[in-house]
Amino acid sequence: MSRLPARLQPAWPLLKRAHRLLSVLVGMVFRPVSRLAGVRSLPRTATVRSTASADAEPGAVTLHPAGPPELLDRGPASGQPPRHWVFERGRHAEVPARYVLDVRDGRLVGDFGATVTPGGILDYQTSGYFGLAGWREHPVFLHPRLPAVEQVDGTVLSLTTRGTAGNYYHFLYDAVARYGIFEDALPGERVDAIVVPHQSGYQQQILELAGIPGPYLQPRADRTFRADRLLVPSTPNQDLDAPRSATEWLRKRLPPSGRTGTPPRLYLSRGQQPGGRRYLQEPELWPRLERQGFVMLDPGTLTVQEQIDVFHNAEVIVAPHGAALTNITFSQPGVRVLEMFAGTYVHLGLWTIAEAVGGVHYRYLVGAGSWPEGKEMTGIVDDIDIPVAQVEAALEELLAAR
Repeated sequence: MSRLPARLQPAWPLLKRAHRLLSVLVGMVFRPVSRLAGVRSLPRTATVRSTASADAEPGAVTLHPAGPPELLDRGPASGQPPRHWVFERGRHAEVPARYVLDVRDGRLVGDFGATVTPGGILDYQTSGYFGLAGWREHPVFLHPRLPAVEQVDGTVLSLTTRGTAGNYYHFLYDAVARYGIFEDALPGERVDAIVVPHQSGYQQQILELAGIPGPYLQPRADRTFRADRLLVPSTPNQDLDAPRSATEWLRKRLPPSGRTGTPPRLYLSRGQQPGGRRYLQEPELWPRLERQGFVMLDPGTLTVQEQIDVFHNAEVIVAPHGAALTNITFSQPGVRVLEMFAGTYVHLGLWTIAEAVGGVHYRYLVGAGSWPEGKEMTGIVDDIDIPVAQVEAALEELLAAR
């Protein structure tokens, strides 16, 4: 949604519904005849679970186990209003067992990394997308045939999925952390290429720091990669659960450097550009925070290692909701985090990281605006309106927490 021009953002809910409906309609028309397109033919059907893909094509699809299911019991999260329904809904989750899907003559479609078997099955469990009610709404069906095919010889590992191309949070948890699943499932396995976003500076730095070797292939919306052997790790963060296995792997592979002297109190600003999820009262709040020893920080101006070090050493972090808070992955137990939301967009992904790290004192504040309980929140870039007195009271309570 953030890629939409500002004038179109209010229409996002309608555009999303149209996007889903169009995928269904185009798929209904072209799936039956798409086989005429050869290697660019649409998937003819789909499976909901990867085990079903393996059962349907036992000669071509194999599952390599990597770890057991994870039962997550969290919270309740502390904040205002108490027991907000988004956090209550996220308190209990079961993350399926981890595995690597091994597909002979597999196809990997688009920058969302849809997995298609040689028999024309969309493996929906490894091909999830935002806000869908089922596989028929998947954007792989938006066109009458797949994007142009690029043949890649040998074994290819996919670390790409929805959201990983341009978002720091999704890149860490939905791309990089899945390399740990690959290592657990196939220890010592060597691959000939890895499909993973790597065009930005932070992506290149993270891949190097985490010890993920190239060569890399950049996922593209206009490209289908076809591999002799395609390896696709499972995607355990589809529901923003930040499984402990993923969080622990990231903390181990991206450790602090030992640097000291970084500020203990951080305020993460999103600036004051309208429509960028800014905190509206920041000009009033900031001088008061500064007097309490806070330092205003834009993590995007730091190297990845510097971000790891700063968050590892931090004692208190205050921020409007944003991907920069993903760095609490590297914080120590005992850190205190205050996250602020617009009433039209509450996201539990940073709280689940705090719960996975353990011992984090987390508080949330939800500002002006309302949203029907249980309905998908679409105010992704709405500005945050919370009185300064409310923020100060929450911060005082957070600092006093034991």
